[in-house]
Amino acid sequence: MRKVVIDTNVFISSFFGGIPRKIINQWKEGHIILCLSQEIVEEYLEVLNRLGLKDKNEILKLTKLFAEGYNSIFTATTPALFVVDEDPDDNKFIECAVALDCKIIVSGDKHLKNIKKYIDIEILSPKEFIETHSTS
Repeated sequence: MRKVVIDTNVFISSFFGGIPRKIINQWKEGHIILCLSQEIVEEYLEVLNRLGLKDKNEILKLTKLFAEGYNSIFTATTPALFVVDEDPDDNKFIECAVALDCKIIVSGDKHLKNIKKYIDIEILSPKEFIETHSTS
């Protein structure tokens, strides 16, 4: 099964449908393994709460899936990397991928997408990921 780090913008966009939802559905259906770190989970939940997601049950379900390790792996420690100069906060996605030997980051963030590849880690847009790694 393919391991994937999903940037917050893709994760949040999945609540509104489209290609990001297809990617999250691949995770929920067990076709990909979501790679997570404490920083990533905190950012997911913080942004969902800030956006005022109406369905609090959905946030609770997600939190439970993360806590149970549902089709996901979690790293407690990540290397300190300084790859994304323009937005250092984005380094957490690369750090997580390196820590968990994950080869794919899916992101709509221009700072990450401009890197395209870090060592052997591909940084793909949601569309590129679906076109090259779709399970359906």
